[in-house]
Formats: sequence, C-alpha cells, structure tokens
Amino acid sequence: MVSALDQLYQQVIMDHAAEKHGSSPVTPSDTSSYQVNPTCGDEVTLAVTLEGDTLADLAWQGQGCSISQASLSMMNDLVAGKSLAEVEQLWNNFDQMMHSRGLELPDEVLDSLEDAASLQGTSKFPNRVKCALLGWMALRESIAKTQARQEHE
Repeated sequence: MVSALDQLYQQVIMDHAAEKHGSSPVTPSDTSSYQVNPTCGDEVTLAVTLEGDTLADLAWQGQGCSISQASLSMMNDLVAGKSLAEVEQLWNNFDQMMHSRGLELPDEVLDSLEDAASLQGTSKFPNRVKCALLGWMALRESIAKTQARQEHE
C-alpha cells in the first residue's frame, strides 16, 4: 500500500515533469552542456547566464523519463538567482540525498531542497539516480564552462 506521503511525492514529481519549469529553447554553444544518460536515453542541453557570482538565469531543453524532467524543473526553481556558493551547497545536498540509498537525512538538507526532496525515494534505485542527477551534471558543467570563458575574455 502506498502511503499518503508517497502519493504526495509522486504527484509533485509528476507535476514538475509535466510543467518543466525553466524549459526553453537552448542554442548549443561553447558554454552550454549536453548530457545524456545512455542507460535510458534521457538527455538535456542546459545553458546558464552568470552575473558576477550569481546564477542569473538558466535555460534547459530535454527529454526523458519523469524523474529526469522533474529533477530539472525542481533544480531550475532551486538555483535561479542564487549565488554560486548557494548553488554549490544545493548541489552537495542533492548529491548527498541521491547517494543516501533511502537512509534518513538531516531535516535541514531536505528542507533546503524544497520540492526536490520528493526525489529522495529515487536514491533507493541506483539506475534511477543517474536520471535525477542528469540536470545537475549539466548545470555544473555549464557553470564551469561559462566561468572559464569569462576568465579568458
């Protein structure tokens, strides 16, 4: 039997997968990141705009399972407008959750992740962890590429 909390989490994931917050056309460039999960075919192209040490904007376009698409939507809501230090902390919290294998995490970690905490159950399924992390990997690579480009300008 599925608990009420599991049902709520499933609904949050399905809502984000359908709404795809932040999804918009992305023109591939030397600062965008294209990531693919060869296991299941999920893919994303993501680009960021940095203003100083702030993630001013991000855009992504992708396709795949509801976990990858929901994770991208949730990530968009979490990181847009945040400082790079805050983005790094959110990445660390999300990565910790994804590698927890369903074990309990401190409330402050889950609270910081807002809707993305609904993906905690995914950590019990190693083949699905890659789906949830796909967008985060693209985000980190795009930030690194954008910073490198700015250093050379």
